[in-house]
Amino acid sequence: MSEASPSEASTAPARSGAPIGPIAFLGLGHMGGPMAVNLVKAGYAVTGYDVVPAALEAARAHGITTAETAAAAVDGAAVVLTMLPSGQHLLDAYRGTAGQDGLLAAAAPGTMFLDCSTINVDEAREASALAVAAGHRAVDAPVSGGVVGAEAGTLTFMVGASDEDFDTVRPMLEVMGKRVVHCGGHGAGQAAKICNNMILGVSMIAVSEAFVLGEKLGLTHQALYDVASAASGQCWALTTNCPVPGPVPTSPANRDYQPGFAGALMAKDLKLALNALHSTGVAARLGPLASEIYDTFAAEGGAGRDFSGIITDIRDKSDQPKGQA
Repeated sequence: MSEASPSEASTAPARSGAPIGPIAFLGLGHMGGPMAVNLVKAGYAVTGYDVVPAALEAARAHGITTAETAAAAVDGAAVVLTMLPSGQHLLDAYRGTAGQDGLLAAAAPGTMFLDCSTINVDEAREASALAVAAGHRAVDAPVSGGVVGAEAGTLTFMVGASDEDFDTVRPMLEVMGKRVVHCGGHGAGQAAKICNNMILGVSMIAVSEAFVLGEKLGLTHQALYDVASAASGQCWALTTNCPVPGPVPTSPANRDYQPGFAGALMAKDLKLALNALHSTGVAARLGPLASEIYDTFAAEGGAGRDFSGIITDIRDKSDQPKGQA
């Protein structure tokens, strides 16, 4: 896949399947910063903005041009890419607050608004509707893969967009990720993300409970891993993000549960899934319980630890003395 140089990206008209630019990248944190760096490395013209001065400084150190305000970053951009903490942050940024114009008003007509935040499905659909009503284009494309995936450019993007808009943004998403899946129309990307992460949260709790049970029954971690990883218990939570040290040397358990994917983020994503369960009337039991478990984990010191650290909470709250480490 060939990429336009910054000068070419500035003048080339946006067209289906073609690289698009320049890009305003708003939200240069642990995920957004590396994503923006990968775009710059691929030749895209990127102007970044973040409310945190340290994030701006880190971005500049990696060759990203920064702006003093979000509106200044958006000026002249063909794409406005957002990676924000919540749906309310996104909606406020789009509409503006305290009598100030938002991003939709600051952007040139026909700008592509590409949101990679993880937010409620209803908020994603509202944001897309606002952008379209203002004369722009809209795509929701939340990501999976964590900080490691953002740095390596191996993220998975779950995309909600029209066919034409998907074709337009796909080249730049492929710079930042190894898998780009068109899930449907507006909001479908967020729907896929929260369904996936509900599976992940539930499965990590199940894997962790199994390891603690194995400890009590006298199994070594390696023995249980060797069986489950090649049997019907196989899953990503076991074979890639194993919650005990040893069997998977690259898992966060081997570095004292440094994230990775933090417990606070899992608690957030499961809350989004819970909201969707309530709004759709799905008779789910494990999803809501997983949300409750991770809420407690985050509140009791696990917010900044990898979500696989839930095993330490399960172990500490078990009735019997700790088993084999």
